[in-house]
Amino acid sequence: MTEILGLHPRLVVEGADAALAFYTTAFGGEVLERYTGSDGRVVHSMVQVGPARFAVKDAGDGDAAPTGGGVPVIMSLSVSDADVVAERMLAAGATVIFEIADHGYGDYGGRLADPFGHQWMLSERIEQLDADQVQERLDAMQA
Repeated sequence: MTEILGLHPRLVVEGADAALAFYTTAFGGEVLERYTGSDGRVVHSMVQVGPARFAVKDAGDGDAAPTGGGVPVIMSLSVSDADVVAERMLAAGATVIFEIADHGYGDYGGRLADPFGHQWMLSERIEQLDADQVQERLDAMQA
């Protein structure tokens, strides 16, 4: 059986660096990861606050920041087999937002929407990379 390895929310904001400063100050958090796109916007960061972790990213690439009372949160589900979980989700009525694929920065996965409008990012670690390697690969992908 496929094992669920972790779950954390991804907060989509306008001004991720300001949000990271807020979360580290307000919650005593620590930024564990921070990666940027070629335009300098944060495409992924991970904050640790006590035992809890959550991701923060700048709006863009199809992800909108909250407007009009909406609160977009992307659930990031770490799994041992992204294909199996995606197949189960699709069979239960989910739709594909981003196909399951090797993303080149150590993760294999994609994003699906459940029938209730929530987005689920499935992520299977296929390669152990350090932070510099991840950023180098993101830079190369966007060059």
